[in-house]
Amino acid sequence: MPKDMAQEKTIYARRESGARSYCRAFPATFTEARGSELFTEDGNRYIDFLAGCSSLNYGHNDPDMKAALIAHISQDGIAHALDFHTDAKEAFLRAFEENILAPRGMDYRVMMTGPTGTNAVEAAIKLARKVTGRRNVIAFTNGFHGMTMGALALTGNASKRGGAGTGSLGDVTHMPFEGAMGDGVDTLQMIESLLDNPSSGIDAPAAFVFEPIQGEGGLNAASDDWMRGIERIARKHGALVIVDDIQAGCGRSGTYFSFETSGIEPDMITQAKSLSGFGLPFAALLIRPELDVWKPAEHNGTFRGNTHAFVTARVAIEKFWKDDAFEKELAAKSVMLTSAFKEVADLIDGAALKGRGLMQGVDVGSGDLAAAICARAYEKGLVIETSGAHDEVVKCLAPLTTPDRLLREGFDILLEATREVLAERSAA
Repeated sequence: MPKDMAQEKTIYARRESGARSYCRAFPATFTEARGSELFTEDGNRYIDFLAGCSSLNYGHNDPDMKAALIAHISQDGIAHALDFHTDAKEAFLRAFEENILAPRGMDYRVMMTGPTGTNAVEAAIKLARKVTGRRNVIAFTNGFHGMTMGALALTGNASKRGGAGTGSLGDVTHMPFEGAMGDGVDTLQMIESLLDNPSSGIDAPAAFVFEPIQGEGGLNAASDDWMRGIERIARKHGALVIVDDIQAGCGRSGTYFSFETSGIEPDMITQAKSLSGFGLPFAALLIRPELDVWKPAEHNGTFRGNTHAFVTARVAIEKFWKDDAFEKELAAKSVMLTSAFKEVADLIDGAALKGRGLMQGVDVGSGDLAAAICARAYEKGLVIETSGAHDEVVKCLAPLTTPDRLLREGFDILLEATREVLAERSAA
């Protein structure tokens, strides 16, 4: 017999840091995963509407990526290479150029940063300051950009910022995102007025940094007009445009990049999360060639680039982005998600739909209610999380490859959980 389960669990309380978070809401011990399903040590099965917080856009253990990675390892392929030239890196860059950049008429250098998204953000703001000679960076309310000090300075969330202790989170001006001041307030006009006023107290910005869809901030989706407006204001004031496409990218919005329909041309784009396609750590910064003024090793790291991730990322790109077939599938699934979340919203007075593409959710009005719904859904076999300033948004990040039947099953669970929680509160 295995050790007593209660005793076994104490290893986490005894040895793992208090910083752990997801395991508190989803305490099962997961042992297997396939596609959009997770399986536990005691044989239970869960539908995954979290997907590694959008790090598993193509699902768990995609068979083609897995086969390519196993073959690479079995043949003693390079595992760690700093920034050496490798066959795996070359194949990835060619696939990215031919299937992502060229069809979209985009010309960017690909900078391999440290393996997490926050490092790509750090590189972007460092380069913006280097290029422009300015310090101030404009970020937006409800934005989330990472947990290291520079990226955290851009982040709006008070609890995340509190983790910095007494560290400095300066050289950033926070401006209102679209809709942050209510539907009747034109935040573009407000931002432009402040920057045009030489007595506003706002230093000339090196860059504007924004997420086209604010993942942790509550699925606030910027309109194409707003994104174009930010680009126009940035150009007017000699600032760069940095798009943080870490959570909303790699197809999550319905297109590979989440800003594609706006027609803007960012100076830099951060990529991470599902960039590897397989859940492996991999982040990169896309830079317009004329801005790539780095000297050798001026921004580096031991784990810049990930050779195993190059292998799986190449497969992901060639499998899902060689033509527009996958994008058409995403458009159909997006409609399905909107319809399903409307069913949830119709149960709750004042609830509102949020997000777009395969990055949608419903604002249920309070963090307490959203948490209760997600907790009940977990009890019934669905892993789904909340987001927003008060965690008031029930947020779906199901793998983009989730079959329609599993999406429907997951939403049936969510609907049942919502009805039960509302009924219990009504009766209390």
